Amino acid sequence: MKLLIVNNLSSGYRDGAIYDFMRAVGGDGDELTVRCTGRGTDLADLVRDAEDFDAVVAAGGDGTVATVAYLLAETGIPLLPYPAGTANLLAMNLASPAEPHALAKVMRQSLLMDFDIGEIELSDGTRHGFTMMAGAGYDATIMQGAEASKKLLGPMAYFTSAFTNPAPQFSKITLTVDGRTVETQGVGVLVMNFSKVQFDIPFVHENKPRDGMFDIIVLATHDAVGLIPALFSCLLDRGGEFPNRPDALEVHRAREVSVTADPPLAVQYDGEVSGTMTPFTVRMLPEAARFVVSEECLKLYDEESAEPLRLDE
Repeated sequence: MKLLIVNNLSSGYRDGAIYDFMRAVGGDGDELTVRCTGRGTDLADLVRDAEDFDAVVAAGGDGTVATVAYLLAETGIPLLPYPAGTANLLAMNLASPAEPHALAKVMRQSLLMDFDIGEIELSDGTRHGFTMMAGAGYDATIMQGAEASKKLLGPMAYFTSAFTNPAPQFSKITLTVDGRTVETQGVGVLVMNFSKVQFDIPFVHENKPRDGMFDIIVLATHDAVGLIPALFSCLLDRGGEFPNRPDALEVHRAREVSVTADPPLAVQYDGEVSGTMTPFTVRMLPEAARFVVSEECLKLYDEESAEPLRLDE
């Protein structure tokens, strides 16, 4: 097996677990190529010859994995998301293990599934990929506020940031949802591919990242306090009780959505604060990413009639 390992040195806690993975996954005759970035090196340069490898391993947070997945979109090159970031939401949604030896076993089994990813076009004209979600408003404020304490507090940094920002910007929001205009208002917009966020909390009832559609969620409240009933509803949904979402969460579905806001709202994608404001446009790339997944992931998402792909096929 010939693997290309892309290692983001600035992600997460820098515990070096990726090197334990390398020791566990390597076998007789295997070739492991490691390329590192510390945010200065362009990831596109690191995967320039990815087609020469059997698979790519992206070690970093959700933003790192999303960037590599976008660069490899629609190529059919298998990608193992290695959870080396702070929240690692994609790995959670894929039911991937976190322990290096368990991830090495997943890599050796080489079960593959194709998943949707999103493309976001920012107001400055640049385009980026995301696997989990993109959004504007309160979520971007939380991401920005958590940046300084992520290495110390881990996922709790996001909750700390939320509690210290109880009065987010309230805006009039216009959505163009597959060509249809929706006028609404609130403190933020989430465009979600996978539905589950920190602590396995689902924003919508079904987690369907292979159906070619986004869930667009408007945080339709005037302040953070107004979101508490909605978050409580999501927590109950995690337990399988499937309560109705309160009016604070306004849900739409689409393949493409454009978002404008007055006043403008800050924008993020997969936890990366973009430094830009609304407007932005998000487009669906159906089943464009081929991930190396666990057996648990197959049980979660695979259609009964479909056989899992393998590297040796």
